[in-house]
Amino acid sequence: MTTRPMWRDSADVIVIGMGVAGLAAALAAHRAGSRVVVLNKAAKTRGVTATHYAQGGIAVVLPDNDDSVDAHVSDTLTAGAGLCDPDAVYSIVADGYRAVTQLVGDGARFDEVVPGAWDVTREGGHSKRRVVHAGGDATGAEVQRTLDRAARTLDIRSSHVALQILHDDTGVTGVLVARPDGTGIISAASVILATGGLGHLYSATTNPNGSTGDGIALGLWAGLAVSDLEFIQFHPTMLFVPGAQGRRPLITEAIRGEGAKLVDSQGNSITAGVHPMGDLAPRDVVAAAIDARLKATGDPCAFLDARSIAGFAARFPTVTAACRAAGIDPVRQPIPIVPGAHYSCGGVVTDVYGHTELPGLYAAGEVARTGMHGANRLASNSLLEGLVVGGRAGEAAAAHAAATGCPRAKMPEPIVRTALRRGDLQQAMSRDASVVRDADGLRRLAHMLGAAPARAVTCRQDAEDVALTLAARTVTAAALARTESRGCHHRAEYPSTATEQGRSALVRLAADFSSVEVATLVAVG
Repeated sequence: MTTRPMWRDSADVIVIGMGVAGLAAALAAHRAGSRVVVLNKAAKTRGVTATHYAQGGIAVVLPDNDDSVDAHVSDTLTAGAGLCDPDAVYSIVADGYRAVTQLVGDGARFDEVVPGAWDVTREGGHSKRRVVHAGGDATGAEVQRTLDRAARTLDIRSSHVALQILHDDTGVTGVLVARPDGTGIISAASVILATGGLGHLYSATTNPNGSTGDGIALGLWAGLAVSDLEFIQFHPTMLFVPGAQGRRPLITEAIRGEGAKLVDSQGNSITAGVHPMGDLAPRDVVAAAIDARLKATGDPCAFLDARSIAGFAARFPTVTAACRAAGIDPVRQPIPIVPGAHYSCGGVVTDVYGHTELPGLYAAGEVARTGMHGANRLASNSLLEGLVVGGRAGEAAAAHAAATGCPRAKMPEPIVRTALRRGDLQQAMSRDASVVRDADGLRRLAHMLGAAPARAVTCRQDAEDVALTLAARTVTAAALARTESRGCHHRAEYPSTATEQGRSALVRLAADFSSVEVATLVAVG
C-alpha cells in the first residue's frame, strides 16, 4: 500500500455494492439530495450481483387476501429458530408492500394471474402463497434490471475496489479505494456497505464471483462487531454437475412449492418423516436431510422430480435453460441436485435502518445482520430485506451527510493482512465448515487459517482473498463457539438445540488485527 493517495475525490454518500440493497440505498440517498458515488469492483455491471441470479421471488404480504403481516412474521420467526429479533422482523415485513410498490413505480413488472393481480407462489417454510415473482423464475433479473435502469443517472464507478473504511474518533471520513490507475481516497461523511455475501468461501456456491465477504472484512477492520456468521444457509437444491466448480445454477424452491418431490437415487422420499412440512420444510431441515441421505447412500447427488408440473418450461424458464445446458431435460427426467452454499444469515450488526455502531457507516442486504433472519433465512425474504433496509439506509446516510458535511479523510496506517490461496481455503471450508461441522474439523480449519501468510494487496484478487480469509476465520470461530445445532448450523457432536444458547454471539477483531474474538453469547437487538 502506498503511503500517500495517488488521487482524491469526495462525495456525500458512498455506496459499496450495486445489488438490490446497494442500488435501493443509492437511489434513496440521491432522491434525498445527496451526491452519491457507487463503487462496483467489477469491470462490468451486468450479471455481477447475487440479486441478478435470485429466482424464486419476493415474499410480501399483499392487501385483500387471506395472508397477514402477523402470519409472515410468524413464519420468519419459526425459520429463524429462536434468534430473530421479532421487532426487526415485524418492521421489515410490515414495510414490504410499500417497498415493492415503489419498485413497481420504477418499472418492475411481476407475473400476473389476470391483469392487475400478481401471481403468488409458496416456498419452503411459508404457510401462505405470498411470493411474487417475475419472468417465472427470473425475479432477481427483473429487480436488477429495474434498479439498473433507475440508477442510470447515478455516479457508478466500475473497477473500484474498496480496501478500507476510513474514520476518525467522531465517525466515518471516507473509503480507501484501488482502481486501475492506483490507490486513492474518496472522502465522505456516510458510507453504506452493500457488498453481498460470502459464498465463495466454498468450492460450490450459487453466488456470483464477487461474493467474497468484502463487507464483513471492511466492517471488522473498522472495529465493528459481526454476528450470526456461523449460520450459512446451504440451499437444498443446487444443480449437480459432476466436476463443476465455482458458481452453479440454483434450482428454485418455488418448484417444490408447485409440487416437485425430493427423492434419492432409488426414488425414495428424502423428507418423509423428517418434518411435518415435508419437502416444504425450512431450508436448513431439507439441506440437512439431503446431506444425511447422501452420506448414508454414498450417492453423489439426490434428485428433484418435477415431471408432474404442467407447463414446467414456461413457468421455470431459467431452471429449464440451466438444466438443458447441462444435458438434462427436467420435463422428462428428475433434476440432479446437491446442497450448495447460498446465503449468509449474519453479518455486520445493524438496526433496521442500517445504522452500525460507527457514526456514518451503514450496512444493508446480505452483508448486514438486522435480526431479520436469525439462524436460518426464510425463502424469498432476502430481496424483501434488501429493498426495505437498503432504502432506509440510503435515507439515513443522506440525512447524516447533510448534518455533518464532508470531512477530509486521511491516509490510514497500513494493516497487515493475511490470505490463503483461494482454492486451498475453499477446499478446507467445504470439508470442515459445510452443512454439518464438528470440533475436530473446525479446529483444524482454525489452525490452517491462523497460519495464513501475509499478503500485499495490489489488485482485486488480493483484496478478495484477504477478505475471504478473514471471513473464514470469523465463521470458524463462531461455529466453534456454538456447541449446539440450531437453524442452518449443524454440529455433528451436538445434534440437539441448547436452550441456553438461544442468543447471538458478537465477533470482533482483536485490537492488533491478529485474531478474532467471540464474546459470550448475548442478546443482540
